[in-house]
Amino acid sequence: MHELSVTQGILDIVIDEAQKHNVKHISSIKLIVGNLCGVMPQLIQDYFDLLTVSTAAEGAKLIVEKVPAAIKCEECGEESIIDKFRLKCPQCDSINVKIITGKEFYIDSMEVENGD
Repeated sequence: MHELSVTQGILDIVIDEAQKHNVKHISSIKLIVGNLCGVMPQLIQDYFDLLTVSTAAEGAKLIVEKVPAAIKCEECGEESIIDKFRLKCPQCDSINVKIITGKEFYIDSMEVENGD
């Protein structure tokens, strides 16, 4: 359920930026979402469709780029893309690993139409 507040936060940010730059309409918003960040992109899309009604983002396309989970093994040095439920080196079975990607969650860009 935290996707609702996350989506509201995204909308607040893009609307604020739109107002600062005299933007008439937001056409698309690109999000970067790591597989380990704990949000469900489909729920964000559903809430986005509801929350953007009568805003500069109404009808905007929400583009989600997923980032796979990757680890670096502190024992053997191997970097691997992993299943999000298996924080273990697939090369040597060590659990002494560092997550290097997959926790990302941010607004990468947005396309707009100016109000001029």
